[in-house]
Amino acid sequence: MVLGHDEPMHAVHALILLVFPALAILAALKDVTSYTIPNWLVLALIAAFPVAAIALGLSLPVIGLQAGIGLIGLLLGMGMFAAGLIGGGDAKLFAAASLWLGWPAAPTFVLVTAIAGGGLAVVLLALRSARLKPMMPSGPAWFARLTTAGENVPYGVAIAVGALVAYPASALVLAL
Repeated sequence: MVLGHDEPMHAVHALILLVFPALAILAALKDVTSYTIPNWLVLALIAAFPVAAIALGLSLPVIGLQAGIGLIGLLLGMGMFAAGLIGGGDAKLFAAASLWLGWPAAPTFVLVTAIAGGGLAVVLLALRSARLKPMMPSGPAWFARLTTAGENVPYGVAIAVGALVAYPASALVLAL
């Protein structure tokens, strides 16, 4: 099979589009195992966005709209953090994901993140209950912490789920 001249470019575009899901999954894994989302990870998402947007041919007005949605995500994240609903890393991840997702994926992102967060909270409450806790197998320290009553909820997991579900509707993916 001989590749045409467009195939290598499509492969590059596909690789560019994998940056966001890979970093979102990494953020969820870091959050569930350490209850932290490293700043370098959020900064990598923010720095990679303009590269991806330009490489995929988004127009300046669309990039501006994406940035506006990211700003709204930052304000929502800061509000949720101020209310004690999520941690600071979660707020930053929410903003960075909002930047990548933009319009028309933002409503799906917010809705699925809220549903996933509620589901995660219910699962953790069950795992932390006096009835189920004794049946939990011993495991790594992060798992013991995850199943300890009174611990926080690693909301980065819910943010990653919402982001991954909404990503196919993002302007970046639709540009391909």
